[in-house]
Amino acid sequence: MTRIDWREEAEALRDQLVAWRRDFHRHPELALQEHRSAGIIAEILDDLGYQVKTGLAETGVIGLLKGGDASPVVMARFDMDALPIHEANDTDYVSENPGIMHACGHDGHMAVGLGVATLLAQHQDSLTGTLKLVFQPGEEGGDGAKIMVREGVLEDPRPDVALIAHIWNEKPVGTVDITPGAVMAAAERWTCTVRGKGGHGALPHHTVDPIVAASHVVSALQSVVSRNVSPLETAVVTVGSFQSGDAFNVIPDHADLSGTIRTYDAQVREDVLRRVREVIENVSAGCGASADLEITHLTPAVVNDPDVVEVVREAAKTAVGPASVTSGERTMGSEDAAYFTEQVPGCYFFVGSANSERGLDAPHHNPKFDFDEDALSIGVAVMTEAVMRYL
Repeated sequence: MTRIDWREEAEALRDQLVAWRRDFHRHPELALQEHRSAGIIAEILDDLGYQVKTGLAETGVIGLLKGGDASPVVMARFDMDALPIHEANDTDYVSENPGIMHACGHDGHMAVGLGVATLLAQHQDSLTGTLKLVFQPGEEGGDGAKIMVREGVLEDPRPDVALIAHIWNEKPVGTVDITPGAVMAAAERWTCTVRGKGGHGALPHHTVDPIVAASHVVSALQSVVSRNVSPLETAVVTVGSFQSGDAFNVIPDHADLSGTIRTYDAQVREDVLRRVREVIENVSAGCGASADLEITHLTPAVVNDPDVVEVVREAAKTAVGPASVTSGERTMGSEDAAYFTEQVPGCYFFVGSANSERGLDAPHHNPKFDFDEDALSIGVAVMTEAVMRYL
């Protein structure tokens, strides 16, 4: 059988990939509200001959393409939602929805997913198993993956492997990074109310000042990572919000804090959560105050299976050349694709998309975020090559 050059086929789709991406970019939709995007995706998949299922997690779309055998089953996931950010770019494809923009590359992910769908539909007779494309809503804090798992996305048929790509402005366009082990952190959100005793600002001795107590809490939390986590491990404890009082001469009766905790390792996570609770409660008590702490688990860590990593690495080498394939990219950002990779062996890889010479290097979640669209055909080529190494 003649080997298919997926990079060449992906490059032939470039104009269509760019058109899809820019259309999605003009019409961004927030988590679990991606009705327009999902409708377009479902219609294209149906036209390509996929078995289409819609409505998981409100707007999720699944496309099945079957080859000669039912197995193996390869799942490829692409997220769809935008962010509540007002775009500051000046392009002809700028967001037309004020206060909402694709600031993380999900517009590109949808285009890549449709590109993969197109190429593999054209070569369906080459498939020996089943391709399961998953277009996921609500990655940006909407629990989209978690809801989809609960609603059966990993069943009928159950994937043998999961592949996820992310357009990544931390790496230059033309490169692909594939790293074994943890690549995205587990995430917790914590909120705390430090309770004191309010009173007159001129009579502090009659009060228990929650601002002072909460300030000591903020300072003490800085020691959790530096003194309770091994220097060979990684963790983040952040205080993102401190709210208290509304008058210059009044000591309030409470202060509200909130933040996030990020870890890779399960034991480190357990230790950090315990120490955060101990610090908040005991430091508050030491100031004569009390603390009500709530910690909410958001996502597990995204952990890449080493065997799947090797398959994707070889696919990337074929698609972009060995010199353009790197390893070692990890981030303390979180991703709910973890709900897929904790149940199915998978690989979450980064497709470089930055081009500083063209000014396309703003960070993710920034109002000026944009990326080099050459990353689209590279993402399609690597993902398609990886899928075909299984199918």
